[in-house]
Amino acid sequence: MTIKDTAEEWQVTASRTPFVGNKTSVRTDDVVMPDGTVAHRDYQVHPGSVAVLALDDAGRVLVIRQYRHPVRQKLWEIPAGLLDVPGENPLHAAQRELYEEAHVKAEDWRVLTDVYTTPGGCDEAVRVFLARDLSEAEGERFEVSEEEADMELARIPLEELVRGVLGGELHNNCLVVGALSLYAALKGDGVDALRPAEAPWPARPFEV
Repeated sequence: MTIKDTAEEWQVTASRTPFVGNKTSVRTDDVVMPDGTVAHRDYQVHPGSVAVLALDDAGRVLVIRQYRHPVRQKLWEIPAGLLDVPGENPLHAAQRELYEEAHVKAEDWRVLTDVYTTPGGCDEAVRVFLARDLSEAEGERFEVSEEEADMELARIPLEELVRGVLGGELHNNCLVVGALSLYAALKGDGVDALRPAEAPWPARPFEV
């Protein structure tokens, strides 16, 4: 048996958008169930995101610590951001986020994994990249504001992040997925077996 997610779309008899925010909105669909009944499904409509697990030559991962108001915690995360432009190339967005949040550039890029963050209540899709061969970016640092103005930067060994994830001490989904995926890749076929940076992404089609 092949374990693989497949595309499918159940009939929607009505759809409305009771809330529209700056970047996301909330939609209510009336969905026909297999038994013929109609169920109301509320979910957040999201443009999609990219995240970057940046690994240096010493085996350390570049992480940031940022306040997240909905959960009232400062979380250790990896650089990430929204796909602000429809059809935007996710690699270009990831390179931008790594520069803006860490003032770092990378020469080697791979797709680490693709995930839906909370598919029961949000259509957000995230592509997590692995970035290697890091160096300081040229020019002035990107000017940050709001929560990002309070960010901390660190480089932490991958094994320490994995221990923190399994110990229940690290909770950001992109960091968790990225760290465990890289750890599995290193223990398996190696990072050279990962998909290329421009690999297709059906959840968020883009222009190469």
